[in-house]
Amino acid sequence: MAKVAVTGMGIISSIGKTIEETFHSLVTETHGISKTDFLDTKLKDSRLFGEIKLSNDQLAEVLGLPADHPYPRTALLGCYALREAVKNAGITDLNSCREGFINATSVGGMDTTEQYWTSYKESTEHLRFVMNHESGNITNIIADFIGLKGFTTTISTACSSAANAIMLGARMIEAGQVDRIFVGGTDALSKFTVNGFNTLMILTDGYNQPFDQNRKGLNLGEAAAYLVLESDALVKKHYRKVLAYITGFGNANDAYHQTASSETGEGNFLAMSKALEEAQISPEAIDYINAHGTATPNNDLSEGRSVLRVFSNNPPEISSTKPFTGHTLAAAGGIEAVFSILALQNQVIFPNLNFVTPMEDVAIRPETTLKKKDMKHVLSNSFGFGGNCSSLIISKAE
Repeated sequence: MAKVAVTGMGIISSIGKTIEETFHSLVTETHGISKTDFLDTKLKDSRLFGEIKLSNDQLAEVLGLPADHPYPRTALLGCYALREAVKNAGITDLNSCREGFINATSVGGMDTTEQYWTSYKESTEHLRFVMNHESGNITNIIADFIGLKGFTTTISTACSSAANAIMLGARMIEAGQVDRIFVGGTDALSKFTVNGFNTLMILTDGYNQPFDQNRKGLNLGEAAAYLVLESDALVKKHYRKVLAYITGFGNANDAYHQTASSETGEGNFLAMSKALEEAQISPEAIDYINAHGTATPNNDLSEGRSVLRVFSNNPPEISSTKPFTGHTLAAAGGIEAVFSILALQNQVIFPNLNFVTPMEDVAIRPETTLKKKDMKHVLSNSFGFGGNCSSLIISKAE
């Protein structure tokens, strides 16, 4: 099997517009949870969000787009992050090899269509936005923006979407189908998702507290992040610097409920187990778990139980980074893959903010302060609605 190297990464979230800004926020415990400035929701005074403090017009200006561009916010964030990833990898020969792009999104162009769906039949003024509602259109916009002409596809499996994009990209490199592939995800805040999560009664009215006994729910966030994956042969050909390796991945479905995880976390358990099997390492080799950790009563209980099962009640250090960014839905697996790589590069475990009281039913106690540790392997979990459970193992570059 070909080795799957990460040679570049790009990110934008509420805690940073660059890799450097993001890392600084993580190590200084600077979160990005606040009231919304741009989303006109009836919940803006009672809920907090991981909102990126750039308007659509400001994002378009940074990207050099004309005033009449057709890009929804999800596409704007994706273009920004993928451009950063290409730059970070030092790629100047786009389309010179067998390339691809696997994009993950769940919101798609919803942030603009929800504004104009009642009026577009009477006026063509905003038709360009309505036409880009579909998730696949977002992928095409981003690919066209960076000039990619190779294979493209879209994955939408709720909150595990970006992790599944990374997994599929790694599998395609291992199978020799592509030499280089861009993988990750993007999602913007929208009234539809805010109202939907509020209806499910899993939005907190404060700051999210993963794995805390008194957790009340999540803060929704928005973000985009992409990794550049390359085959070992291409890395050697171009003397590319390797940031990390994707060594294991697993996907499973517990087929339990549309939105809830099973109480035993069966899908979570199977995904982590498959990732370990793919990486050909034992549970003891994992040095840190970047948990899905949404701070909802159901998720943290389910994930906690499955982690204890995989690691025979003796897990390594664990933390959720969602108190920094909020839950960014389809982008979560992408930004947390970036966080995991930063953890390996700098040999640090990022803190689980806002944790006070351990859960009574599950003996999981996350790290609450920045911790130095020698690490080789990080397990990153992304578990989504519909039982879509995915785990990645990211390993240190030698």
